[in-house]
Amino acid sequence: MSLFVKTEKRFAANQAAVYQAALGAISGLEGKLTRQDVDKGVIEAKFDKKILGRVLGDRTQLQVTLLADGEACKVIVEAFPLDAIGRRLMFGARAGVTETVVDWFFAHLEHRLKPQTVT
Repeated sequence: MSLFVKTEKRFAANQAAVYQAALGAISGLEGKLTRQDVDKGVIEAKFDKKILGRVLGDRTQLQVTLLADGEACKVIVEAFPLDAIGRRLMFGARAGVTETVVDWFFAHLEHRLKPQTVT
């Protein structure tokens, strides 16, 4: 089992919209922004052991890179567990925690990018 998760998805929205949705997703998951660069399309965030009231067991760092792809945007996420003082955890991480944070991030991102219908 690898402690490092790297995955990507393509969204049918422009880079600016995806960037704002990614910031909202991180905020919605109670993440703490550690770095953001709008020009390069990079966002880094750290997540505590507890997200939305659920204890996951490990802290996680997420690096999100956004690449414009015509009218769409490719989102590349790299994530790994952190130790208590914020260093990359090289062993002893709980299985599935990093994948869970990445899955939740993409779910929140997709939700924020859904077209809103007014009835």
